[in-house]
Amino acid sequence: MSSISVAGVNIDYRSIPGEGPTLVFLHEGLGSQGLWRSFPDTITAATGLPAVIYSRHGHGWSDPITEPRTPRFMHDEALLALPGLLEELEITNPILVGHSDGASIALIYTGAGRWPVQAIVAIAPHVFVEDEALTGVDAARRAFEEDVLAEKMAKHHHDAAATFYGWHDIWKNPDFQDWNLEGDIAGVDCPLLLIQCAGDEYGTARQLDAVEAAVAGPVERLWLEDCGHSAHLDQPEAVATAVIDFVKANSATGPAGPGDGRQGSRYSGESR
Repeated sequence: MSSISVAGVNIDYRSIPGEGPTLVFLHEGLGSQGLWRSFPDTITAATGLPAVIYSRHGHGWSDPITEPRTPRFMHDEALLALPGLLEELEITNPILVGHSDGASIALIYTGAGRWPVQAIVAIAPHVFVEDEALTGVDAARRAFEEDVLAEKMAKHHHDAAATFYGWHDIWKNPDFQDWNLEGDIAGVDCPLLLIQCAGDEYGTARQLDAVEAAVAGPVERLWLEDCGHSAHLDQPEAVATAVIDFVKANSATGPAGPGDGRQGSRYSGESR
């Protein structure tokens, strides 16, 4: 585990060596680099690619956030924080692997068309606020205030309460209820793997439908039963197999320019 300063913020990260485009793992709204568990290692071992797994500002052992988040917090992460991190680590044309909020951040970053992206794996992405998500946020608050979730989060974050309420309060903020990324992701033109579970307590297949309708690049889907929001933890073998196959098919190296993440990549499978 290492730390790097990005715009004056210490960011906790872990790197895995390899050859080829770098896999960059972006965690969920209550996550951290450690909460990916062994999933990144499984993917890198099978593909031989390097990886960076990091905790966003306010998560894990990165610096805590002292100011309340705004409804644009995912845009700030995607358009300011993530580019700064990748620049510091000298990573270009990555393969982004995002879960939940991390998947949304990956889509915003790529959709901006400013930086090349080889491919995206989006696990349970959010592109608008569903009632199911708000119900899930309410359930998480009950679990946190009953100490069940608080105890678990304390093992992975500097300040579990600040991390939890920073996430909870913005999702319940009335100004956030009209949040929508469908216009922001139209510029996503690289290959995209969408993964969702039928039992996801924070979203439905409508999220995947919205992503596939909005983006310009080829799309594959993996739909799973008998799991919840964290498909890569609940169904690790099925998710790892799909991600490994997708990454191998889209990890050819080559030049790429902003707005054309497909350069230097190839795609196999059913397209949109």
